[in-house]
Amino acid sequence: MTRCVKLGQSTLSDPEAAVRDLHQQISQPDASLVIFFCSSRYDLAILANTLNQLFVDTPVVGCTTAGEIGPAGYCDHSISGASFPADHFVASVARLDSLKSAEVGRLQTFAHSLVLRHEHSKGELPNTFAMLLIDGVSQREDAVTRTLFNSLPTIPIVGGSTGDDLVFKDTWVFHQGLFHTNSALMLLMSTRCSIAPVKSQHFVATDQRLVITAADPERRLVTEINGLPAAAEYARLTGVDVDDLNLMRFAASPVVVMIEGKEYVRSIRQANPDGSLSFYCAIEAGLVFRVARGVDLIENLRLSLESVRQTLGSPQVMLAFDCVLRKLEMGQNDDTARASALTQACNTLGFNSYGEQFGGVHVNQTFTGLAIGYPEGGQS
Repeated sequence: MTRCVKLGQSTLSDPEAAVRDLHQQISQPDASLVIFFCSSRYDLAILANTLNQLFVDTPVVGCTTAGEIGPAGYCDHSISGASFPADHFVASVARLDSLKSAEVGRLQTFAHSLVLRHEHSKGELPNTFAMLLIDGVSQREDAVTRTLFNSLPTIPIVGGSTGDDLVFKDTWVFHQGLFHTNSALMLLMSTRCSIAPVKSQHFVATDQRLVITAADPERRLVTEINGLPAAAEYARLTGVDVDDLNLMRFAASPVVVMIEGKEYVRSIRQANPDGSLSFYCAIEAGLVFRVARGVDLIENLRLSLESVRQTLGSPQVMLAFDCVLRKLEMGQNDDTARASALTQACNTLGFNSYGEQFGGVHVNQTFTGLAIGYPEGGQS
């Protein structure tokens, strides 16, 4: 069957030229939605103005990243995107502002109102999924993901925490013609195409246990592990000097927590001068972790993508969210080209994120997403 979702990616450095290049690649009549992912190093005002000029009659959503994934593979300082035709896809989008102060009740109302609106518009399309794009420096991903999952228990939810090219200051989502910070976008999309979730995690637990004995969950801060200063104890358990702790050390030795019998990675962001550790996920006192060891990232990714092909054939598009720490590891091991080849073969559109959402859980150092096949399960 002919692919109806159109994919594109531009590596041009000028924002207006990059959007025009992308538009030329993905523009199609009667598109129901355009999704894009872009570097935060672009002039976002020019980017927004050009998007609004070129995609006049089509809703456009997107976000800033820590790296983009598209037809050109894994890139930096690029913009990737896709258009979805209205005869195969119906989409509903809502934005949640003032994210850092959003309480559970407002999150529930937000989710339920979007579901009701989408139910009126999706018609007879049988397969529905949700995509969350959420401010990656808000530290609200855990609460938002959990609440949305509880509100939408039968709908697959995937997503990524937006980035700003490792500055960790301001990240942005794009909705209704403007970029917004301290915000989240939730997309509900229904389609007659087959869908399948995908997850690749190349870490397994060792026998080394860590008990979080003192923490500040709101700040994602751990001050004590096993009753000792957190950074020093983590360094001892992983066999490095505390003064050598850095982003690459943390990427190589994250910790793993068991949730309902499944292992989920919890990554450390930084060691602080007071001996505490800052995490990418909320961490509570009393949790028991194990130090994780890595297996072959590329082989693990290949097996995960092959499983998708066995489920629905070659995807016409795969929405993907790949942790920026995995990107750093691939770069250090000269694996980026191999990873690009794997994702290109699956028509992947996505970005390197500050965290991933999958199965109601906010995770780290994981490749997550959703593959979209064809209406009859065939392929082009």
